[in-house]
Amino acid sequence: MKINKEVAFRHLGMIDYKEAWDEQTRLFEDIVGTKIANRKKEEGDQVLTKNYLLFCEHPHVYTLGKSGEEEHLLADEGELQRIQATYYKINRGGDITYHGPGQIVGYPILDLENFFTDIHKYLRLLEEAVILTLAEYNIAAGRIEGLTGVWIDMEGENPRKICALGVKSSRWVTMHGFAFNVNTDLDYFNYIVPCGISDKAVTSMEKELGHRQSMKQVEEKLKGHIARLFQMNLTEKDPSFLKE
Repeated sequence: MKINKEVAFRHLGMIDYKEAWDEQTRLFEDIVGTKIANRKKEEGDQVLTKNYLLFCEHPHVYTLGKSGEEEHLLADEGELQRIQATYYKINRGGDITYHGPGQIVGYPILDLENFFTDIHKYLRLLEEAVILTLAEYNIAAGRIEGLTGVWIDMEGENPRKICALGVKSSRWVTMHGFAFNVNTDLDYFNYIVPCGISDKAVTSMEKELGHRQSMKQVEEKLKGHIARLFQMNLTEKDPSFLKE
């Protein structure tokens, strides 16, 4: 099988959640379609599958994964309107989470057969990229056994999540991804039971460091760590895969 480690990167800026979800789905289905078509071809005629890494921010939105509980959304429709937030049930794993301004949302849409076929490793490397990024700001972060995501004070009295993960995979093609709190308004987490975990707090880089951070700087560091850990060649030379 032909391997392609080139990954097209694009920053979508501030984008409506549904619009980004639709774009993810389009790219995801295109890769899956290529893989299905390749099965009917001789190896020499097979087409390389594409890979994408999308970064963005969303307006205030709550998303519930397919294994989540609706009761973990604590706001009714009227309250959602008051706080200018939307709500979607989506097809990723995991429970409920929040996306909003000041948060780096990353959507890797990768054919893992170009890298490795191990979803556990995939999640751990995404976590590691965030952990390494935080280390550059002298924030010690890590994991809590059995709980996906990145945490501060993992073994202390006040563990708090700074990055949530929720992914979907089919035929080794991934979509959805991670939400990394940089300058996030943490009050919005009061309207949910974050990731279905009621006994642990949520935090951000701004809260931990006491001042706002440069989103662009954090994004560049994070992007570099993802590229190195996955041994991918990130390129922006072909942004035409997204609708202008």
